[in-house]
Amino acid sequence: LKAGGVAGVCVDLILFPLDTVKTRLQSPQGFRKAGGFRGIYAGVPSTAIGSFPNAAAFFITYENVKSMLHHGSTSYLTPATHMVAASLGEVVACLIRVPSEVVKQRAQVSPSSSTIQILSHTLYHEGIQGLYRGYKSTVLREIPFSLVQFPLWESLKDLWSWKQGHVVDSWQSAVCGAFAGGFAAAVTTPLDVAKTRIMLAKAGSSNASGNVLAALGGIWRTQGLSGLFAGVVPRMAAISLGGFIFLGTYEKTRQLLL
Repeated sequence: LKAGGVAGVCVDLILFPLDTVKTRLQSPQGFRKAGGFRGIYAGVPSTAIGSFPNAAAFFITYENVKSMLHHGSTSYLTPATHMVAASLGEVVACLIRVPSEVVKQRAQVSPSSSTIQILSHTLYHEGIQGLYRGYKSTVLREIPFSLVQFPLWESLKDLWSWKQGHVVDSWQSAVCGAFAGGFAAAVTTPLDVAKTRIMLAKAGSSNASGNVLAALGGIWRTQGLSGLFAGVVPRMAAISLGGFIFLGTYEKTRQLLL
């Protein structure tokens, strides 16, 4: 819990400006109207509050499911074990992540409004379910992401360990995490764009229904391939750096605590 929480806070706060740029590039009103480079830390209180419990919930689930599934499983099933553990970790973590993400993204594209104002407005007009708009799309983004990132991260660590004859150091784990995160970020960007559009959509609009395929279809029809991959560069940069910091910090903190 502590290792995952510390890792999550470090990543989210250090890389927040890149996340804001990505969100504004993906927003329906466009980068400039969404705020450009102004108020680059808009929405950071939401991230600061949600980051620790979100990351802790993921890693508690991930490590426990992984340890349960490892018993009696053969080596060739190891990647599948990591996939299942990561997927279940994301489902649990999204219960905390989605409300934080909704408030954060709405604040990022409305830098003149405070986090408290955004939260109050969402609760008043949409209720609690407004905070969970985009839950399905977030899970549908995170599960494919985890299916790519975590087995790749674990495989790269095992390969590096085998090459050098001992368990990887925390910095080596971080390098593996950066590569795995960047690759997973690139291939799941269209799902991230759809999630952003759903969370930012006005109540009652077609995107507000949360239909991921409809959102993807709308983006494809109006903006084509460039629209589906809007923000791919800052997303890859943030998640590559995030993977380095997040997984490296997690390994180091866990080593210190254990």
